[in-house]
Amino acid sequence: MNDIRHKSRLVTFILSAVLSMLFPGMVYGAPDGGDLCLKTVVIDPGHGGRDPGCISRDGKVYEKNLNLDVAKRLGAKISAAYPDVRVVYTRSTDVFIPLNTRADIANRNNANLFISIHTNGWETSQPHGFSTHIFGNNMLSSNQDLVRRENSVILLEEDYSINYQGFDPNDPESYIFFNLMQNANYEQSLAFAADVDKELSKGPVTYNRGISQNAFIVLWKATVPAVLVEMGFISNSSDLKILTSPTRREEIAGRLFDAFRNFKTRYDASLDYETESVPDPHSGDGSRQQAQPDMSSDDGYGVQIFALSKLLEPGDSAFKGYDAVAVKSGNIYKYIIRESSADAARALFRKVRKTFPGSFPVRIEDGAVSAL
Repeated sequence: MNDIRHKSRLVTFILSAVLSMLFPGMVYGAPDGGDLCLKTVVIDPGHGGRDPGCISRDGKVYEKNLNLDVAKRLGAKISAAYPDVRVVYTRSTDVFIPLNTRADIANRNNANLFISIHTNGWETSQPHGFSTHIFGNNMLSSNQDLVRRENSVILLEEDYSINYQGFDPNDPESYIFFNLMQNANYEQSLAFAADVDKELSKGPVTYNRGISQNAFIVLWKATVPAVLVEMGFISNSSDLKILTSPTRREEIAGRLFDAFRNFKTRYDASLDYETESVPDPHSGDGSRQQAQPDMSSDDGYGVQIFALSKLLEPGDSAFKGYDAVAVKSGNIYKYIIRESSADAARALFRKVRKTFPGSFPVRIEDGAVSAL
């Protein structure tokens, strides 16, 4: 599919944010001008060096070491099965890597996929299970403490207030600006997250906490399909027993590899992501789909509420009562509520952004959609 070919080569936090807001429909060519295929994967073992991540209740097990071990096992499996795929690690030793640097490694290497591997932790021993995360602004969810903890790593960086433009991971108001971001790789990120969710459900950590959209800086900054995986809770005795077993970590790496293989198969075949393994959060069985008016030739204004690879029926419940139409961009449909002017679109945005946190006002011109 066309949209999976399009990757930004932005190398700074500001350019990434500005271009994502100003040019959400911008098309980028496939890396190296080659055929559509998954050529590079960046594996990111979370934390490292002076940042241990979560620590077991007895103080003996550090998250950073578990993450690195599973990351290397996963990378080795990918290299063995796909010698033509370049595996890049954000770190291969126990060193500290800033969050913005981790994402930049994926961007600089024209990666087709970014996998960030983590281990969860909590103040009590009850929470357990694995979870999968893609970029999104959902700070009202039960994951807000997890998001703040992972993002707080920036406090260990020198000049973090400059590098992240005053972003404070402990201030809820700092997350408001995430509403203005469009994740151009949402569909592909969701597809891989669904693969990970399906495979990890097979064990050895069997409790599934689901797929969540959260405002992780490392995912936001990555301009490629990106997923963050929490393998289990280091603070839970059952999960910890699994995570400290080399055999079980090998099994986890194997599950992640199976997810990678599934994703790569679809990616290389240029298939639509509307498959059994990809949950559609908006519609039913899809049997009622029908073509909507394609407004790509109509100039005007509106508010883009979301984008999917699936063409929804007019009046679908996903629109929550709004009259949305589709603009096709490659194999992606951008759903837009039309308005008569730029001012009207901005006014509508202020109204609908609580219902659709990822929405933003847009202009449609010559078949292209760009943010106002």
